[in-house]
Amino acid sequence: MDDAVELADMIAQLRAELSRAMSAGKDSDLRFKAERVELELTVGVERTTEPGVKVRFWVFDAGASAKRSTTVTQKLTLSLQPVSADAPERTALISGDALPGED
Repeated sequence: MDDAVELADMIAQLRAELSRAMSAGKDSDLRFKAERVELELTVGVERTTEPGVKVRFWVFDAGASAKRSTTVTQKLTLSLQPVSADAPERTALISGDALPGED
């Protein structure tokens, strides 16, 4: 499945990107509350009979999934609430550079 990525890898990359955004803006005056992250994905489920392997979820590019006639794809919506590992009760803050006209 060259045009797909495993669901766990996609979530790991999302986690890394959100962490990078939080670190890059920790001293910024402008911050955003990360209350919830909504993802809508096109996923394919692959079940194998090999020992030790059960089910794997693959995330497809929207255009690529239309080409897959041998893999059944489904829409999957995930709601994730970002929390900091050292303070899970505190809302995660993501910040960035102010855009022109923002104060």
